[in-house]
Amino acid sequence: MEIKVTSGDILSQKSDAAVLFSFEDEKPDGAAARLDKTFGGIIAVAMKSGEFTGKLAETFLLHAGPHMGGGPAKVMLVGLGKREKFRPDNVRRAAGKAATSLRSIGVKTAAFEVVEYEGLSAVDVSGLLAEGALLGLYTYDEFRAKDPKKKELGSITLVLKDKASEKLARKVTESVRIVAESVSFAKDMINAPSNEMTPAIMAERAKRAAKETGFKLTVLDTSDCRKLKMGAYLGVAQGSAQPPKFIVMEHNGGKKGARPVVLVGKAITFDTGGISIKPVAGMEKMKYDMAGGAAVIGTLRAAAALKLPVNVVGIVPAAENMPSGSACKPGDIVRAMNGKTVEIISTDAEGRMVLADALCYSERYKPKAIVDIATLTGGCVVALGELAIGLMGNNEGVINGLKGAGEATFERVWELPMWDEYLDSMKGDVSDLKNAGGRDAQTVTAGKFIEEFVPKGTPWAHLDIAGTAWEEKGQPYIPKGARGTGVRLLLHYLAAGE
Repeated sequence: MEIKVTSGDILSQKSDAAVLFSFEDEKPDGAAARLDKTFGGIIAVAMKSGEFTGKLAETFLLHAGPHMGGGPAKVMLVGLGKREKFRPDNVRRAAGKAATSLRSIGVKTAAFEVVEYEGLSAVDVSGLLAEGALLGLYTYDEFRAKDPKKKELGSITLVLKDKASEKLARKVTESVRIVAESVSFAKDMINAPSNEMTPAIMAERAKRAAKETGFKLTVLDTSDCRKLKMGAYLGVAQGSAQPPKFIVMEHNGGKKGARPVVLVGKAITFDTGGISIKPVAGMEKMKYDMAGGAAVIGTLRAAAALKLPVNVVGIVPAAENMPSGSACKPGDIVRAMNGKTVEIISTDAEGRMVLADALCYSERYKPKAIVDIATLTGGCVVALGELAIGLMGNNEGVINGLKGAGEATFERVWELPMWDEYLDSMKGDVSDLKNAGGRDAQTVTAGKFIEEFVPKGTPWAHLDIAGTAWEEKGQPYIPKGARGTGVRLLLHYLAAGE
């Protein structure tokens, strides 16, 4: 979909529909007030009757027709919720709801009114409107029969009151478009069935992104990883007929020689649990166990396309976790790249194993900071549900940077404790470590296990997105299925220069 920017009167735009926004239980003002007067108080009547109150993402459609004097034939009012509870994400939600609602009724072109809200300039609002609409309109129909009557919203024009803001708003919305495309790029990988998203295919997607945007790509195969003594990573992969692919991406947009931020994303393209096999119910969703890796590829794609002035390395250890005669068994011991031995207690605790060797590998870049992201533990879902990303780490600066990025993007994080005592349950009886320590505090103990493989003295944070990677019901700008969690969060963190 195309995003345009102009200035002028929203009700005079040559579009199929105009979209106006309203706070809950407040009288129409601005363009809405003029519209209400034109239609003899129809909006005020609708608000009084409760047909439209302005609740967040509530819509009300008017068929304006000839009354608009050549302007849009339809006008949609969209609620922003109560003014005292307003936050920037309300604009995204309202825009997402408006865009999908207009698409559903066959509207091809729309104009969105851009006004300033407390703490937000017209340029800020333009970015939020574009982001909400673009993300909301995402669909995944790769495996559906082609529908010749499929409805598409072809373009949205953002209409500002002040012409002086047009140029900057256009620049911001172009950046938003690139970010939204990269989120969709990640979503496509996550939504794909695992037979269409093997480690090799995931590496090909990274190759496509590198070709499109110009970052450097290296893909290590089994023999390369064996030479590097990645016993933890290869131990997970050895049960599958699909060979692992260790994907390394580099965007060098910062000063030459400046230490990079390293992003590490878990990429288990399908997780059966291995020998410690999962229950059948819901196993089909384990195709999204590579959501962390997809987020890292999406982030590198956007960072390169946006030419972010930072050095970033993305590491994605891709593998399948399958049961077979060659699979790791409970009780087996493997040796990670840094020499530490790990007893396999549960083959279903595989994500931390692939992250272990990826973190060890990152040491060669002498990173300024490391952030890993993974659909890691069911315990995080129990603790935080689907609203918050679990956050752990060893550095206050990195942690606070991610908290700020989470609030700005509404991919919110919640910090969990990382006391040393949590490592006790992960210490092995016949090895340095074991890969599972029981049900209690499993999200934190997993984080403590991962910390054992972070290069010494390196600032680091771990993001557990087990509860936030998949959307079950659908929200105004988050359609059902893969959320693409982490792309916007990590990009905001990188752009802030934390």
